[in-house]
Amino acid sequence: MTNSEIKATLSFSDGSASLEMPIYKGTVGPDVIDIRKLYASTGMFTYDPGFMSTAACNSSITYIDGDKGELLYRGYPIEQLAVNGGDFLETCYLLLNGELPNVAEKDKFVATVTNHTMVHEQMQFFFRGFRRDAHPMSVLVGTVGALASFYHDSLDINDPHHREVSAIRLIAKMPTLVAMAYKYSIGQPFVYPRNDLSYSANFMHMMFSTPCAPYKINEVLVRALDRILILHADHEQNASTSTVRLAGSSGANPFACIAAGIACLWGPAHGGANEAALSMLEEIGNVDNIPEFIRQVKDKNSGVKLMGFGHRVYKNYDPRAKLMRETCYEVLQELGLQDDPLFKLAMALEKIALEDEYFVSRKLYPNVDFYSGIVQRALGIPTSLFTGIFALARTVGWIAQWKEMISDPEQKIGRPRQLFVGSPTRDVQPIGKR
Repeated sequence: MTNSEIKATLSFSDGSASLEMPIYKGTVGPDVIDIRKLYASTGMFTYDPGFMSTAACNSSITYIDGDKGELLYRGYPIEQLAVNGGDFLETCYLLLNGELPNVAEKDKFVATVTNHTMVHEQMQFFFRGFRRDAHPMSVLVGTVGALASFYHDSLDINDPHHREVSAIRLIAKMPTLVAMAYKYSIGQPFVYPRNDLSYSANFMHMMFSTPCAPYKINEVLVRALDRILILHADHEQNASTSTVRLAGSSGANPFACIAAGIACLWGPAHGGANEAALSMLEEIGNVDNIPEFIRQVKDKNSGVKLMGFGHRVYKNYDPRAKLMRETCYEVLQELGLQDDPLFKLAMALEKIALEDEYFVSRKLYPNVDFYSGIVQRALGIPTSLFTGIFALARTVGWIAQWKEMISDPEQKIGRPRQLFVGSPTRDVQPIGKR
């Protein structure tokens, strides 16, 4: 962050003194106006619901250019990382440390993560307190937060070593907890991790193996899961990342902060988009019903929405969508599902939407959620666990953002302000006079 030679001047139509504010430049992207002295100088706050024009922090981790359809992790385009950047743990190393690992660094990092994949044996009793039909996200909020009860030796957020250990533990144990949540929901025994498998292969083993039938690792499917994790690893200052940062600003331990992020991600407007996109396709049913569905989408009074298209930030094509589309083809081809009716329906809907002026003019292009639900369904992951997979992928991004925030000398406890529109001061009346 560097000072710009240009200053911003805020003037008032009532003749009040104007206020000069500094402007800061980032490496790329929009400049920011520093308004920290606004209240002290004017007695006023800014008003920005949804933080549409507010930079709450400076960060060097992830950058999005929504107009260009560009996503960078530590400066590397997501397209390059997904194709040439190795497996998910290489992306984890990059997000945490700022650079891609060399061979020795990767081997050490993989070994460290692998050695932390087991969870405390008493965690299985914690799971038994949940109903079998509990939503996996409610289970994850509880179990991830509960990790702080088992790992007291890494809770000092002011100790860099403790922060590092907590980061590794969260990345390593999330696949185990997600798989345990799934196994518990279907009444199968928990499956222990295997240290001889890769991160994604180990997760699939814990998800789909049983004591009587080990899961046969399919490298095409493992690569597909790896790509899902890479594409969802971080996404700048979104709702759940901001939640993690806000919780962390109070000094809360990292397990509590990640649990808060999971709770936010559970919201259908955030992490539930791929589940909603798949549900939409199932409701349409077949290709013949698309014209009527499109008509309803265009009718503002119908309440029908086109899910999996458009994005809050991307005003162009979501760069992750093309990569997930390729993975979708590969997985369905590998499993002999290329004629899957749901996939054919998705392709037909995509074609119509991309050619229809109504959607093109509104820049409603397919996003990553449109395809990831189809891929996860083909992998055997139940719809209720889609958001859990999202949380698994995003954990490294949350942790990287949390670590960055803790080490930022400018960081303060988050305290948004408000425009109060309630009743002014009034007196309490006796109950008989109310």
